[in-house]
Amino acid sequence: MTMQMRNLGATGLSVSEIGYGAWGIGADMWKGAQDDESLEALRRYLSLGGNFIDTAMGYGDGHSERLVGQAARDFPGTLVATKISPKNGQWPARPGVPADEAFPGEHVIRMTEASLQRLGLPRIDVQQFHVWNDSWLGQGDWQDAVQQLKQDGKIGHFGISINDHQPDNAVKAVEAGVVETVQVIYNVFDQSPQDRLLDACLANGVGVIVRVALDEGSLTGTITAGTEFPEGDWRNHYFGGNRKAELQPRLRAIESDLGINSAQLAETSLRFVLSHRAVSTVIVGMRSVRNVERNVAIADGQGLPAEDVARLYAHRWDRNWYNPAE
Repeated sequence: MTMQMRNLGATGLSVSEIGYGAWGIGADMWKGAQDDESLEALRRYLSLGGNFIDTAMGYGDGHSERLVGQAARDFPGTLVATKISPKNGQWPARPGVPADEAFPGEHVIRMTEASLQRLGLPRIDVQQFHVWNDSWLGQGDWQDAVQQLKQDGKIGHFGISINDHQPDNAVKAVEAGVVETVQVIYNVFDQSPQDRLLDACLANGVGVIVRVALDEGSLTGTITAGTEFPEGDWRNHYFGGNRKAELQPRLRAIESDLGINSAQLAETSLRFVLSHRAVSTVIVGMRSVRNVERNVAIADGQGLPAEDVARLYAHRWDRNWYNPAE
């Protein structure tokens, strides 16, 4: 198959509609990842024509970056995006905290060089801040550091990963022209980027990297009220309390409205995201070859019929399950 490509904003990069999200292969918060299986999945993704991998220094304390680099070096032309963790360790970024506390220039440069070493690559195609606050515009020396990294050829482009469920917190950065990409949560339930952010990105030539398109697994249709996760797996937090049961009628309503079954939820959800013309790529966690092959087949440029997209607008569900269950 030939995977459909899209422009990553005005960067000049062409990225596959389905990207590879490498959080799960960090093998810390998502339990069950095996390095040999992860590498096999990465290589299968690249061999099928996928060309965009998103990782971070914080995924398994650099473990994900090492695996990504190992696979990317075998496939010239692979585009790698990674992220710098905030120096103050605050997730998400808190209002009122100055830029120099989270991303001082020396930290930005030092962490980028450390990521390059773990990746074993000469350049990071897209370097990102892993948290963001629009109040940082005009603060500190982080922009000087980013410019220096570009001049030195260590990074190609710069973007930000927006705090969970806070898409409007990056609109000023987009409009000010200080970022070339944004990474944001966008899915059938969390449609809030449609309110302002996606239009701002279109208007300013900023690439959109969508994460959590399957709502951490809820939109795969495989999580039931009785699903159990391994001990220590962070999904025990995300789906804590009565949330797995609370989810079920929402899923059945989507299936009924679109005339689909549970097995079609994941594809429908990914196509919903890809149907918005501001979206450059959607990064999906794929720890097995089977998942890779199933998901990359969706990168065919088709999206969803307009009437199905319109029906899904009614299934917006504003909530934040990253907060502890009550």
